Amino acid sequence: QVQLVESGGGLVQAGASLRLSCAASGRTFSSYAMGWFRQAPGKERGFVAAIKSSGSSTYYADSVKGRFTISRDNAKNTVYLQMNSLKPEDTAVYYCAGQRSAIPVAPATSTWYAYWGQGTQVTVSS
Repeated sequence: QVQLVESGGGLVQAGASLRLSCAASGRTFSSYAMGWFRQAPGKERGFVAAIKSSGSSTYYADSVKGRFTISRDNAKNTVYLQMNSLKPEDTAVYYCAGQRSAIPVAPATSTWYAYWGQGTQVTVSS
C-alpha cells in the first residue's frame, strides 16, 4: 500500500509561482508512474501532468504546458509540481496520484491511478 501526502499549496497572486510536493510512503515508489490532477469547485477532476517512474518522460495537459513542470526524486520518495505564471483559472484542489506501472497507462485518465493523496488547495487571485 502506498500513501501520498501533498503539501505546498496556498494563496498567491496571478503571475506568481508555487511548488507542490507529494511525499510517498513505501519502498516501491520508484516503480510507479505518478501524476497530478486538479479539481475546481463545480468541475470534474482533471489531468495536469504525469511522469514515468524513472522521470525520463513527462506528460502535460495543454492548459499548463510551458508553465508547469513535473519532476521526481526517487531517493526522497517525492514528486513535485513546479507551477509558474499562475492564473486565476489554476485555482483548484491539487491531487497527487500513483499508478502501479512504471510507464503511465493513459496518463490523463484518473481511473488508471490506484493511489491518491488528500489534496492541497491552490488559490490564485487576480
